[in-house]
Amino acid sequence: MTRTDPPQIAAERELLQGFLDFHRQTLLLKVSGLSGEELVRRSVEPSSMSLLGLVRHLTEVEQYWFKTCLAGEVVPDRYWTYEHPDGDFDLVDAAEAEADLQTYAAAVQESEEIAVGYGLDDTFLRPRREGEYSVRYLYIHLIEEYARHNGHADLLRERIDGSTGE
Repeated sequence: MTRTDPPQIAAERELLQGFLDFHRQTLLLKVSGLSGEELVRRSVEPSSMSLLGLVRHLTEVEQYWFKTCLAGEVVPDRYWTYEHPDGDFDLVDAAEAEADLQTYAAAVQESEEIAVGYGLDDTFLRPRREGEYSVRYLYIHLIEEYARHNGHADLLRERIDGSTGE
């Protein structure tokens, strides 16, 4: 897995896309080379967070913001249920790790396909929320979401096998 640095000088859309791609790639770097058992390890007690849980959570984030909010599609919850509102973290299964990683990759690809049809100033409504949101807001929010969770991923990975990095 390689990671491409975001551009240092570019138009706004290219910069935002570059930073989002950078953080998506960072997540994949943090989970690369680990077994299913390592990916589901909850290595920062008492948190139920695991690397695979982060992948599953960010899959839902991608689908919610791009498919549900921006494209207006109805997307069934993949991991969340009323019984298990933190199912993305609590119901991880080492045997499903590869499938969950493929689901994440597909969600990112779908997000990219949706995003190309919108400008940064285009707006959308979020279900059960008031007010309009811009595509620019969506990009900035996702960059923030990934950055925060990549910090978690760095700590989790270090506790699993000592690997650290940016």
